[in-house]
Amino acid sequence: MAQSVVGIDIGTAHLRAVEVRNPGKSRPTVLRYHEVALPLGAVSGGEVLEPHTVATALKALWSSGGFRSRQVVLGMGNQRVLARDLSVPKMSLARIRQSLSFEVQDLLPVPVADALLDFYPISESTTEHGPTVNGLLIAAVKAAVVANVSAARLAGLTTIDVDLIPFAVSRLLVTRPGIDGVVAVIDLGATTTSVVITRQGVPQFVRIIPTGGDDVTQAVATALQTDTATADLLKHRIGLLARAAADARPGASRREVPFDGVSGGGSGSIDQVGATIIAETMNDQLGSVVNTLNYYANTRPSDPVTAIVLSGGGAQMPGLPEAVSKMTRLGVSTGDPLSTVALASAIDAEGLRLGSSAYTVALGLALGRAA
Repeated sequence: MAQSVVGIDIGTAHLRAVEVRNPGKSRPTVLRYHEVALPLGAVSGGEVLEPHTVATALKALWSSGGFRSRQVVLGMGNQRVLARDLSVPKMSLARIRQSLSFEVQDLLPVPVADALLDFYPISESTTEHGPTVNGLLIAAVKAAVVANVSAARLAGLTTIDVDLIPFAVSRLLVTRPGIDGVVAVIDLGATTTSVVITRQGVPQFVRIIPTGGDDVTQAVATALQTDTATADLLKHRIGLLARAAADARPGASRREVPFDGVSGGGSGSIDQVGATIIAETMNDQLGSVVNTLNYYANTRPSDPVTAIVLSGGGAQMPGLPEAVSKMTRLGVSTGDPLSTVALASAIDAEGLRLGSSAYTVALGLALGRAA
């Protein structure tokens, strides 16, 4: 295998890539990172719709980013991917994977022939039927994976692995840093929000929720009758700070809290309407996250979640950690994707640190491969 590998995060609006040397080492080195914009409609929710267009963008990414390795790891983490608990009779992992097509049809939204299946073992137990392996079934719609791999191939790249994005993120932020206990990693992306719950760094539970930061931006743009770029700036400027201010004032509703001194601008009513829409939309999204955590707690009462780690572009929203902590009554931190890697002297280290949240997925994917 090549000494370096490139993780590629295929987003709706951007391609982002990170090249890592010796990814299997305890402290691998980030050699290069870069991003390019994607034409509207080429990708939807992480699924390539126009392979030739994406291939052209990948070629531009390689040229402008100076990437040298052509061995890449791609990620899947949208609604075309399913992760579910599964227990099977104890046997070798190879035999378990061979038997999946006979075991899981009732769990899939598509015919087995249209899906790619994998099994992630977690633990073993003994039931009345004998020794059992407990784990996670990972199923992806084959056409979605093939389209993404095809785009890479058309760009002259070799896909050496396709990883589950929630696994890549939890590996980078929890497993590699050695965070103990039962930890929920909440990755807030543009079109999806994933929840991975790990115990001693090992994923136990995965859910992918089909809402993300773009839904907040679109709600603000619609309410204010403005463009998405303006709405996105407003979202990142005021976020959930107004909600935090309302929560801090006993007896005041969120709609009643004055926004002067919170928004940081003089746009008054525009900020107030925007902040209200952001709070309402995020309340729905975070409600789905809390429901997911509650489901986990109800099905695994002996392993309660003790902490939450936030990641993704949405995690940069002002006031979000406070809101999540208040809703879950748990300690919340924002993950540091660079804590276990070294940075090559030739790269813009300060730029990467400032924008590290945008490269979390790409870096996590690259680190999934041993050197």
